Amino acid sequence: MKRWGWVMSLAIISGLVLSACGQSKEAASLGAASITVKIGILKNVTHAPGFIALQNNYFQQAFGANAKIEVTSFDNGADFATAMATDQLDLGYVGPGPVINQYLKSKNIRVISGVNNGGAVLVARKDAGIRTVKDLVGKTVAVAAKGGTPDLSLRSLLQQEGLKVSTDASGVQIVTRAPADTLVAIRQKEVDATLIAEPWGTQIIQEGTGTILVDWNKIPPKDGNYPLTILVANDKFLKDHRDLAKKAVKANKQGIDFIQQNPDKAYELISSELKVLTGKGMEPALIKAAIDHLKLTQDITLADINEQAKISFDAGYLKVKAEELDFSKFLDTSLLDEVKKEK
Repeated sequence: MKRWGWVMSLAIISGLVLSACGQSKEAASLGAASITVKIGILKNVTHAPGFIALQNNYFQQAFGANAKIEVTSFDNGADFATAMATDQLDLGYVGPGPVINQYLKSKNIRVISGVNNGGAVLVARKDAGIRTVKDLVGKTVAVAAKGGTPDLSLRSLLQQEGLKVSTDASGVQIVTRAPADTLVAIRQKEVDATLIAEPWGTQIIQEGTGTILVDWNKIPPKDGNYPLTILVANDKFLKDHRDLAKKAVKANKQGIDFIQQNPDKAYELISSELKVLTGKGMEPALIKAAIDHLKLTQDITLADINEQAKISFDAGYLKVKAEELDFSKFLDTSLLDEVKKEK
């Protein structure tokens, strides 16, 4: 009887140990389910769907309670692209130009959705004697960054008009200035014009120092219907967390839908996110001007990418052979296609 009792006690103890081990494994499993998703975004109003997705917690809701979201903001697309290629970011919002260049170097970034098209204007300083694009000869035009989307659009526009880019008065001189610095440069007559993303163009107009030379819906390529902001992810994140990448595409769509359906509320939220990212909000009227001067859309095609890549290649920004300009794997709309089918 005593021996039977000893056996029963041993069985109970063993059961408790196994149960504890099982609970420990379950707890470890739950801990392993947690993940940090690193999202990058530029401090531009043209990234508005991303601002809304962050402000309304669309990403958090989509990823789940075990996900921690880290947001890093950037002043330019080049720094964003480098961070994406070196696994400092998992996904985020950027212009096509910088990531096209980075993709040709690292081949580990994919475009997974469009965000918006257009959204930039060509503004001339009022007293610069510029009435048409051809008057830009001998003038200085500012863009935010070499190889950025406005820079590529400007080069395309000049080519259409038969004008050349030069470093002297024989052509159009292109210089780089951050948008805020461009406003100052226009005021101080350091530059004659700028092709600049909204709402900076509207701000120059409102303060009376410039006039619109070419409006957003006439800017090449395709009269403003070109990708200005896109959603990208790196290969490692797509391989390891395809389900989360798909949820990010959905969250981006929610951001687009919210702006279209609740514009006034959206302006407030966009200003709030700008304050988070930069320490300063923006007047709703300026945000409205930016949103009104672009087309919110998830759609993006390989032809869109190829067109911008060709302009960048012709400008000498892409240091590859022409036959290496293959972006068939750079654009991956499989997740976007799935999201659309689930509507």
